[in-house]
Amino acid sequence: MSHAIALLKKLVAFDTTSRASNLALIEYVEGYLAEVGVSAERVMSPCGTKANLIVRVGPDAPGGVMLSGHTDVVPVAGQPWSSDPFTLRDGGDGRLYGRGTCDMKGFIACVLAMVPAWSKAPLQQPIYLGFSYDEEIGCVGAPSLIKRFYEHYSTTAHVIVGEPTSMQPVVAQKGATNLRTTVIGQEAHSSQVNQGTSAIHVAARLVTFIEDTMATLIEEGRVDEAFNVPHTSLHVGKIQGGTAINIMARECQFEWEIRHLPTDTFDEIYARFEAFCARLTAELQAKGKHVEITTEPLNVTVPGLADRDNDKVLRLAKDHLPGACCNHAVAYATEAGQFQGQGLQTIILGPGSIAQAHQPDEYIEIAQLKECEAFLTKMGKALEQPV
Repeated sequence: MSHAIALLKKLVAFDTTSRASNLALIEYVEGYLAEVGVSAERVMSPCGTKANLIVRVGPDAPGGVMLSGHTDVVPVAGQPWSSDPFTLRDGGDGRLYGRGTCDMKGFIACVLAMVPAWSKAPLQQPIYLGFSYDEEIGCVGAPSLIKRFYEHYSTTAHVIVGEPTSMQPVVAQKGATNLRTTVIGQEAHSSQVNQGTSAIHVAARLVTFIEDTMATLIEEGRVDEAFNVPHTSLHVGKIQGGTAINIMARECQFEWEIRHLPTDTFDEIYARFEAFCARLTAELQAKGKHVEITTEPLNVTVPGLADRDNDKVLRLAKDHLPGACCNHAVAYATEAGQFQGQGLQTIILGPGSIAQAHQPDEYIEIAQLKECEAFLTKMGKALEQPV
């Protein structure tokens, strides 16, 4: 366990906030792996300032497991931290504090700590490591990692995404898409409302429709009680517009999200909004009002993870976890749906609680790291058997 904690200390010290490069961390991991004779391949970002990393430990053989984690972390600005977020602190309370300890450098540290033993073990099936960039801003880096992995490494490996699940298997997650809608109206003095079109008023109707759509989906019975929010959710998080109280606003812009159940699709949900925009525009133009409505995605659509085609990877997990464990579903998005979309059996399983992710004084319990390391040890032993 001390080895994993030492690695976690190193990993936390790299400020890999999504706005920054992760190459220093990647270089450190490459050097660490090289010391035990394990090579790695970089999959660079288009801008060349970030990289994914793919590693194979063991034979070039069918089967095996991909252990996946993202290297980026969320910002610390404006958060009331009790200590330097990028210096690992042992609180003396069984917890290790620092940005990324829980989400998700704790998992990566545990995986890296196992590599020296795995590299010497008589593995009959490979263990792959996949470390991505820019997960926190929309799972941007994983698609190129997954494509490279599937085309050049394995089409049969199972995938465990090590997001914090308190070491309980998660078999389903919602998909997520962030959007920005801009409304352009026509300015006029507020005493002459018949001469202009308020972009704010139009945006208000759109925001109301977004909320009403969520209610409609519930009424249609599109509900999955496995999730703590058991329906597709639509939410407007930011809005701005207008220049003065006595001017009809020319422009209003709002940012919103769709978090859809795995059984729903982004395209179908968004089509409802798009159709309403077309109807509203036509209605206003028929009255001689000028209005333009445009919407752009702020990230690639992150697909949901469906509870299907996962029997083998789920059995691998449950056979090596202590005691009884049950399947879970989560509302947050991860890279798991992207792996499943490539045809790979995928679950989410990792140390720490999601309640600590993105928080000031983020921490992970040492007991969770120990549980993760115990699981990885048993899993490695299982892979000493052929497929």
